Amino acid sequence: MIPSFSKRSQAIEPFHVMALLARAHELQARGHDVIHLEIGEPDFSTAAPIVEAAQRALAAGQTRYTAACGLPALREAIAGFYCQRYGVSIDPGRIVVTPGGSGALLLASALLVDPGRHWLLADPGYPCNRHFLRLVEGAAQLVPTGPAERYQLTPELVARHWDSASVGALVASPANPTGTLLGREELAGLSAALRERGGHLVVDEIYHGLTYGVDAASVLEVDDQAFVLNSFSKYFGMTGWRLGWLVAPAEAIPSLEKLAQNLYISAPTVAQHAALACFEPSTVAIFEERRKEFARRRDFLLPALRELGFGIAVEPEGAFYLYADIAAFGGDAFAFCQHMLETEHVAITPGVDFGRHLANRHVRFAYTQSIPRLQQAVERIAHGLRSWRPDAL
Repeated sequence: MIPSFSKRSQAIEPFHVMALLARAHELQARGHDVIHLEIGEPDFSTAAPIVEAAQRALAAGQTRYTAACGLPALREAIAGFYCQRYGVSIDPGRIVVTPGGSGALLLASALLVDPGRHWLLADPGYPCNRHFLRLVEGAAQLVPTGPAERYQLTPELVARHWDSASVGALVASPANPTGTLLGREELAGLSAALRERGGHLVVDEIYHGLTYGVDAASVLEVDDQAFVLNSFSKYFGMTGWRLGWLVAPAEAIPSLEKLAQNLYISAPTVAQHAALACFEPSTVAIFEERRKEFARRRDFLLPALRELGFGIAVEPEGAFYLYADIAAFGGDAFAFCQHMLETEHVAITPGVDFGRHLANRHVRFAYTQSIPRLQQAVERIAHGLRSWRPDAL
């Protein structure tokens, strides 16, 4: 018998890049040198002070469940981080520590979205956002955006696309895949547009800290009632530790705590103890050096790709991605990525993973490799462009 699985599981799309990643691993197993520019994971290992804090926690037997909302000491440390970095005073009781930023997104989706209701999301955007909404029987209303809007929602777009089923908007600053930011005035404008309609503003600040030439503003500087998603994965370099947090209005915490208790009990205990080291000045100094290295990589790869003919209309100010238009070369983005992988052994992500709007003519590069590796990648891509024949597909 063919098993009957839920409609929601069938509606949630896979990452298209995973097929390319599997092929990349096959090529590597055969001895080929693959340059990975497809996965959004920093190439730096977790900073030594964090690892040492985890080792101390393990030696002390800190392996039991924590409270559903997280270690009190970690919630206090995160609140102190907001005060120090943004000048914002937050009650630690408003912070819920979660299993990764994904856990924070799951809680926010389950709290704010009823079946049949939706959030407005910029297209292109991080694919899991719409998939989590589908998981809770809600939906994402994808709003086409481009260079004119810097790939971000605006108050005008909110007004144009808001309807009776809308309950809020989710924006990201810095954004994946485009690396663009929302400034204080833009965040304040979105807050006002949502408040006028009785909607919730949810802001993904997961790439905060990874900005270049400008510091990102937190939405909490202009809207104390916004929901904020964040993570220890990107700036703090703890991808595999699976730790994040959600800042929410005080009245939402009892419901969020109840959801957390039922969905995952608590975030990983050892990871929470390890993360306490993230806020030490010596550890922050490591993160800041890494930020400078990402800036150097962006400043190399951006002009190099433009010189090859890739269209990058908006200079990214954060994250570690370049979202590039391949219209000058013709053809389909997934096929283009396949060609670069098979012929040049450079792995990049097709735009179809990030939405619908002009997705088949965009690709994403993650500059999560050293500059010498990026130089190799550019040379290989230049060679691959000479053999690319979209009309032969």
